[in-house]
Amino acid sequence: MTHDNALIEAVAAGFVYALAGGFLATRLRLPPLLGYLLAGMAVGPFTPGIVVDSQISGQLAEIGVILLMFGVGMHISIKDLLSVRAIVVPGALVQVLAALGFGAGIAALWHWGLGAGLVLGFTLSIASTVVLLRALEAAKSLDSPAGRIAIGWLVLEDLLSVIVLVALPPLAPMLGGDAGGGHVVVGGADALAALAIVLGKLAAFVTVMLVAGTRVLPWLLAQAVRTGSREMFTLTVMAIALGVAFVSAEVLGLSYALGAFFAGIVINASDHSHRAGRDAQPLQDVFAVLFFVSVGMLFDPAILLEQPLRVLALTAAIVAGKPLLTYLTLRAVRQPARTALEVAIGRGQIGEFSFILAGVGLQLGLLPADARAPILGAALLSITCNPFLFRLLERWR
Repeated sequence: MTHDNALIEAVAAGFVYALAGGFLATRLRLPPLLGYLLAGMAVGPFTPGIVVDSQISGQLAEIGVILLMFGVGMHISIKDLLSVRAIVVPGALVQVLAALGFGAGIAALWHWGLGAGLVLGFTLSIASTVVLLRALEAAKSLDSPAGRIAIGWLVLEDLLSVIVLVALPPLAPMLGGDAGGGHVVVGGADALAALAIVLGKLAAFVTVMLVAGTRVLPWLLAQAVRTGSREMFTLTVMAIALGVAFVSAEVLGLSYALGAFFAGIVINASDHSHRAGRDAQPLQDVFAVLFFVSVGMLFDPAILLEQPLRVLALTAAIVAGKPLLTYLTLRAVRQPARTALEVAIGRGQIGEFSFILAGVGLQLGLLPADARAPILGAALLSITCNPFLFRLLERWR
């Protein structure tokens, strides 16, 4: 396949294999998500047959994350987020600290450095936006107390992830890494400067979105409605979601998901928010499928034979340890058992930012080369297990 056809090949193979995998999974009474992951393995580089461009697939998957977070933003208000801050902030901090401790312990056991342990711990603490939101949608819980807590937690994690990604390069030498990946490292003062810059950019972005965005973006939707053209309205919705996400990530150095989420929050105030959400839904579903296909492409089944204990240890920490800690934390702040359990189960996986953070850790020499495979293996297994845990929760309802 020539380079010119790589995009068509990635889309066509992704959809066809995902369709086959989805049908097979539903026939076996399994979640379609499992079929999508298997489809990714089938078109990935570690299995025989067709191999699609993983970089293009990853970018298509990122569009799914953008559209999903945009849709969530259209169902959530700033007031909703602020209402759960007293729960989300301590909960997220407790979980991150516990994960860092676990990562440091595992790193010592496996003879990795302290930097590797910190990167591993933070990687395990981050939940997958796509998996969690899809689970909440399937359970019709997006607007429930559990949904608001889970979404607030995701937003806070997104912010923490951006800060960590910015601070890691200048801190790498002190943590046992190097200045790899093209990063210029001067010293610890760079970390504080970089942190101040990213916080300043974040504050500026939120201010612009809430002051100017609340006037400009709803006005754009209104102009699209006046044209009387359905495709013009849909095009406007997509331009807002992807345009704001692009500016957030590529211009300000924040993240695609964060930008799309705030764009959705602004559109939420528009008179046409319901129509915008309805038009975006099919594209959200389609590109979310490509996210799971792209995750499956990263997985090498041979790792289950080469490093089974490491994969199982990390999977147990993600699927059992993290949800248990989440549940206990939420119960400690007097959340109902049902709400605490729903949020806890939803957080029993890792995804998008975990992959990015692990990649940066490898680039900076913090993670050893053989760390990527067990992290990816644990991510795939945790994503696979998550729908089954939600099914058990549904039986308790």
